[in-house]
Amino acid sequence: MPATDLSLLIDAALEAGKIATRYSGPDAQRWDKPKGAGPVTEADLAVNAMLERELQAARPNYGWLSEETEDSPDRLTRNRVFVIDPIDGTRSFAEGSRTWAHSLAVTEQGEVTAAVIYLPMRDLLYAAAKGQGATLNGRPIYVSGRVQLSDAEILAAKPNLDPRHWLSEAVPDFRRVYRPSLAYRMALVAQGRFDGMLTLRPSWEWDIAAGDLILREAGGRCTDRLGHPLRFNNAHPRLNGVVAAGSEVHENLRSRLDPRGIGISA
Repeated sequence: MPATDLSLLIDAALEAGKIATRYSGPDAQRWDKPKGAGPVTEADLAVNAMLERELQAARPNYGWLSEETEDSPDRLTRNRVFVIDPIDGTRSFAEGSRTWAHSLAVTEQGEVTAAVIYLPMRDLLYAAAKGQGATLNGRPIYVSGRVQLSDAEILAAKPNLDPRHWLSEAVPDFRRVYRPSLAYRMALVAQGRFDGMLTLRPSWEWDIAAGDLILREAGGRCTDRLGHPLRFNNAHPRLNGVVAAGSEVHENLRSRLDPRGIGISA
């Protein structure tokens, strides 16, 4: 089933790219969501409408969780669930950047089993099915073999270097780099372009579900900030941050994080 679900997700992601690229980001209608939840554009809504229609028609027994669809408790009764971010990096899209992605995943009893991250403006399609490895444009990809944290390039927003996140307020000496799409950051680590990524604030499931599987199938470790495996389709679809890297860098990062940090209770 993961392989057939992956084929479905790939087709849907390619169609999503056709729809999104019909819009010029800076000219697309844009609104701000309530309660500071960020922007949404007409492209997000058009992509979401197509994905919801086509994917649910193909898998009517699957639940549905998407950033741009009002949540329903019905998904909690389903063994398999689509977890979708129609456009991850909406701000970048609205600014006319090429660094935004479609992030599509299927979960089964809380575990991701098929996943796609697609950047149509960069012609990059990352994909994975459980137990079958991860690919970029059809070729296998693997995480970096970096060992020393001091030599590592870590994708992270600047607030993650706040000393209160780290034991004894000692921020590790790694090189921080950044990309705006969280899904793309995870894919870049899976590809081995960077050695790890972390986000220490509460993270929405739709931002990270696809990246979780792609990273793990590329040989990496992907956990929350406390080192717990990520589980999806929770009643409140938010997780306690993400730490993702090859095994050595992951352990070096996680072991230096303060478990009393701000985390999901912030």
